[in-house]
Amino acid sequence: MTDKLKTDYKLYDDPLRFYNAMLSDIENAKDYIYLETYRFNNDSIGIKFRDALTRKSREGVEIKLLMDSWGTSLPSNFFSELQNNKGEVRFFLKVKFFWDFFTRNHRRNHRKLLIIDDIITYIGSANLTDYSLNWRESILRIKSSLAISFKKVFMQHYELYNKYVFEKMINIRKITHEGCEILRDVPSLTKQRIRKRYIELIRAANHEVVIETPYFLPSYYLRKALTDAARRGVDVKVIMPRHSDVGLIDILRNKFLGPLAKNGVKLLFYIPHNLHAKMIMVDKEVFSLGSPNFDYRSFRFQHEIVIVGNEKSVLDQMDKHIKETLLNSEEFNYDVWLKRSAIQKFFELILLPFRHLL
Repeated sequence: MTDKLKTDYKLYDDPLRFYNAMLSDIENAKDYIYLETYRFNNDSIGIKFRDALTRKSREGVEIKLLMDSWGTSLPSNFFSELQNNKGEVRFFLKVKFFWDFFTRNHRRNHRKLLIIDDIITYIGSANLTDYSLNWRESILRIKSSLAISFKKVFMQHYELYNKYVFEKMINIRKITHEGCEILRDVPSLTKQRIRKRYIELIRAANHEVVIETPYFLPSYYLRKALTDAARRGVDVKVIMPRHSDVGLIDILRNKFLGPLAKNGVKLLFYIPHNLHAKMIMVDKEVFSLGSPNFDYRSFRFQHEIVIVGNEKSVLDQMDKHIKETLLNSEEFNYDVWLKRSAIQKFFELILLPFRHLL
């Protein structure tokens, strides 16, 4: 069946549209539904998904659900009916109080995946929550045999849900399928495969690099790659929300913006509401889309996943998405940044030692 499947890619940025698309695909599932997410809230969106999964479990569809225990907090009986119908529910790494509480408990599963029947995959930025409804997101629906590879990826995550020692080489090994790369990260100070791939893409750029990210705290090597690209004439744009949902990051990121702008990196703020999309496009020839933010915490501490590829239909949709984002964005003002108050500079310095944990 999958060999004859016509490949189709659809990029969503409106949460209500892709929530409805996901629910429709869930209703049409015949064999299995595997869902992995950071946040699954007890609100109207979470309840809709819970009820849809429960209905399918009653029909005999195999349900596996993996949520992060830091990001998700639900009543103990929230999934009772689903579990009574043989649906499996797991919470990734319960929060524990050991001596390295802050570093160990920051090793969270930040991935967002939905895989259905070896046919449909959703990968991207959005959690299953009401508060995402007004945000600008990036979710890619893939109708393709790629679902088979994503199923394998999910099952590896699912089996390791309660382990603090991970089989790192298995879980970060690149998977290539239909010309796409599936890249994963596990917590590591040295591996950081996604960050290294981003640096490779930026260094290889000839004309343009566009990044959308809700949280922008780039490491030294990422900052160097961006500024080096700008200096050699590449049009480098980083788009972030004017006000994200994490105010401390907005304060701290300010410290990095001035030097980047001075070296030719174009910084833009999305104005209407929170920009939560997580993507990069290089030369309109290569894209990456998935769960990681452009910050220390994602690359160092969290379990993340991206798809990297050169599929033209995705690039065209991403280009359209970026143009719409830019229409609602304004440029960073370097002169205003130079004149920022002493109290702003003070708080930037105070927060700097915590940049890995924000």
